[in-house]
Amino acid sequence: MTLQRILAVVSAILLVGSVALATLGPPSVPLGQLLLMIDHGLTDMLRSGIEQHLASWIWSDIAVPLLLRPAWLVPAALGLVFAGAAFSVAGRKPAGRPHRRSQR
Repeated sequence: MTLQRILAVVSAILLVGSVALATLGPPSVPLGQLLLMIDHGLTDMLRSGIEQHLASWIWSDIAVPLLLRPAWLVPAALGLVFAGAAFSVAGRKPAGRPHRRSQR
């Protein structure tokens, strides 16, 4: 129950953030450009961190295509993933002993 609420809150925050980015920000600004507006060294720091701690193919195959997408798309997609996780956790029934009626 608690995990479901946490996932639902994270989903709501991400979805509201994506709507805010889409409406308040410049129209269809890519995520990479938005990061450059925030801090000029952020993308270089992100690249070096990914290449040092993970693998260089993650930067070229995953991060760069994400940086070319509109800025609102990444939090919207993550919000939908977290919403789906919250619904799937809610659908599970707690494991317990089946209740049986006594037979007389």
